[in-house]
Amino acid sequence: PRRHVRRCRARVTAGTTADLKAVVTTAIVADAAHSDTIAAVSTPPGRGGIGIVRVSGSRAREICSAILDGAVTWLPRHAHLIKVLDEERREIDTGLATWFPSPHSYTGEEVVELSLHGSPVVLRACLERLCAVGARLAQPGEFSLRAFINGRLDLPQAEAVRDLIEATTLYQARVAAQQVSGSLSRRLAPAKKDLIDLISLLEAGIDFAEDDISVATTVEITRRADAVRAGVTRLAESFGYGRLVHEGVTLAIVGRPNVGKSSLFNRILGQDRAIVTSTAGTTRDTISETAAVGGIPVKLVDTAGVRESSDPIESLGIERSRQALADADLTVVVLDISQPLTPEDHQLITFARESGQFLIVANKCDLPPRAAVLSGVVPVSALTGEGIDALRERIVAALAPDGGTAQEEGFITSLRHERLLRDCANDLEKASRAAEDAIPHEMVLLDFYAALRSLDAITGATSADDILNRIFATFCIGK
Repeated sequence: PRRHVRRCRARVTAGTTADLKAVVTTAIVADAAHSDTIAAVSTPPGRGGIGIVRVSGSRAREICSAILDGAVTWLPRHAHLIKVLDEERREIDTGLATWFPSPHSYTGEEVVELSLHGSPVVLRACLERLCAVGARLAQPGEFSLRAFINGRLDLPQAEAVRDLIEATTLYQARVAAQQVSGSLSRRLAPAKKDLIDLISLLEAGIDFAEDDISVATTVEITRRADAVRAGVTRLAESFGYGRLVHEGVTLAIVGRPNVGKSSLFNRILGQDRAIVTSTAGTTRDTISETAAVGGIPVKLVDTAGVRESSDPIESLGIERSRQALADADLTVVVLDISQPLTPEDHQLITFARESGQFLIVANKCDLPPRAAVLSGVVPVSALTGEGIDALRERIVAALAPDGGTAQEEGFITSLRHERLLRDCANDLEKASRAAEDAIPHEMVLLDFYAALRSLDAITGATSADDILNRIFATFCIGK
């Protein structure tokens, strides 16, 4: 019957999360040899006090026991003193072994972590022994991939694990930690529920039309679809701020020689990185360092003073200053307010205005002013620190004018998520227009299902295996 055909089509198109995950991950499981026991060094390369070798899989305890001296009475989440032996049963190192039984582990499988001394030679020898007795080397991100497959993490949480590892500011780490705890999935849950409810309403109206069950009106369909679209669009638009937090920005500090650019650079950075002297033209090349400004990683670029010069070395530095100004996301033009403004100052302001976003900083405000005050100028003293906090606030406001709202309501930091949310909003808009044009509900449902697939692709419910493999391949080995 026609309505059974429609119902089958709906189930194939939408499906349940569990069924879709089972279908999608079949190829991934085969590619990743999910039944294998994998091992990797989970601590960073180099020497340290402790190095950790992680082993995950059904044979984790068996394989680890084969390289240890004596039997181990494995107790869940208890550290056991162990000795690692080589193939001739000679001691390599003494350390601790901790067993995490399935499913209460990071991967959802049986996991053993060997905590040894952080010598690369020792860790490599231990890893070679594990592979010799049945384990295989883990691929990048394979531990997190198994955690996703086993339902320990959804896809946004897994991606946030990578962001947490790569965080360069404390604010980045806090944002990633919130997403690891599932903040994005919880934010999407109401929109997904409302969309599923709307789909169910239309499906019921179609399947039981001959039973005189009322079908949703066009006004009702568009109202509910537009409500979901508004929420999805707001979240997509938050990527503007989230991108800044995730990727950071470049800020170029430019000005004439001896206006205090390097002093301001050091003051914002919080350390004496650039050489500061009273001699004009000390900085001959660009110097860059990264600092956290309002939680945003900002790459500060100190540039050579811009002026006419016959010195070939200084001229090359000035040319690099102009290039840094053109490439920067935000330019800070530094003026010496204790001296009258020069034509070079006005030229720099004009060039910065033509290049994009810029701020004008009036340095040396601790001295008697001799320059005419320009509107919007931020007065600071790189010597005393006066006005630096206000300058930081202006930098954040210039880079992220909606940052405060985004922080309160939550934001996304992934370009993949932003694109999927845009796709979802576009499909919802198509569905609303189709409903207004009196298109049959069977066709309107196709757009709603497309919107639902975009939401599911964020959480991993309908992600293709090649997408998943690309995502997890960006992880470090051992995670």
